[in-house]
Amino acid sequence: METTETFESLVRAEFTPKSTYLNTASNGLLPARTVAALHEATLLRAEGRPLTSLYEDVEASRAAYARLAGVPASRVAVGASVAAHSGVIAASLPAGAEVLTAEDDFTSVLNPFHVRGDLKVRSVPLERIAESVRPGTALVAVSAAQSADGRVADLPALRAAARDHGARTYVDFSQSAGWLPMDADAHDFSASVSFKWLLGPHGTAFLVVPEDFGGLTPLLAGWVAGERPWDSCYGPVSELARSARRFDLTHALFTFAGLRRSLDLVEELGVDAVHAHDVALADRFRAGLDALGHRPLPAPGSAIVSVPGLGGRQPALSRAGIEVSDRAGNLRAAFHLYNTAADVDRLLDVLGG
Repeated sequence: METTETFESLVRAEFTPKSTYLNTASNGLLPARTVAALHEATLLRAEGRPLTSLYEDVEASRAAYARLAGVPASRVAVGASVAAHSGVIAASLPAGAEVLTAEDDFTSVLNPFHVRGDLKVRSVPLERIAESVRPGTALVAVSAAQSADGRVADLPALRAAARDHGARTYVDFSQSAGWLPMDADAHDFSASVSFKWLLGPHGTAFLVVPEDFGGLTPLLAGWVAGERPWDSCYGPVSELARSARRFDLTHALFTFAGLRRSLDLVEELGVDAVHAHDVALADRFRAGLDALGHRPLPAPGSAIVSVPGLGGRQPALSRAGIEVSDRAGNLRAAFHLYNTAADVDRLLDVLGG
């Protein structure tokens, strides 16, 4: 377990933000080791050297995410986006199947089920999602932490309700993987992008499936989905991978060159330590807002804080060197491992000025 001193020294060695950056819910900062790996990867292409090491980075990233998710690497596929993974899951459902979702969840989790046109998609408030599972519900699709306001779903209650009614669960960990301990094994399907709390570049997203693949068809499979990819470049793939790799999409190799190092850092620091650090800063911000007379949206235990009525101040805050987001008129601040109490206090000082 990392000590506070080791945690802080590792973070200081990896991050040199030029602003008060409180916008990880949009994009995470890249560690120095990741930037160096990206540079080396581009040089491989520029200089015409073999790219073998980049394919090794794909498998190392898959294994690292599997450890964070608590599942075997054989259950982890890599693709381009959560929306693409959602689409594969949506395609597996029979016509007329009911999909239960949370109101105003992130579009990538919802839209693939809506565009099918022949599914019954039902939305309820996040706080009621577990109690709203009913006989006939085929799938519950929800984000572990809401993008708009940081509310954290009660996943154990949801899983218990789904089990009682024979429903499957699909969880998007994009806004929680990296700061909130993750138990992907408790769910049938789950996904996450890599460029937020996992501190990676854009270009890839993970998908966790059951050992038996959960009835999914690898509709987007190309040559990398073959059991022997380099023998699957021409004609139909003769044998799909015997693991979740059958759901892989063509690998964004530069992304994985950097992502491997980002995931290494997350593992070195430990998600429990990151969680404690991030939530403490968010709670400090909530307390400061209360002193200023502002009431954030309720999201206990979350690293994301959303404040009604202050979203319009985002441009001025950015000009002042403080990066946050405006989400539907709410100011959204997201606190991660490279943030400090001084960052929180600076935002509060500007908001109170």
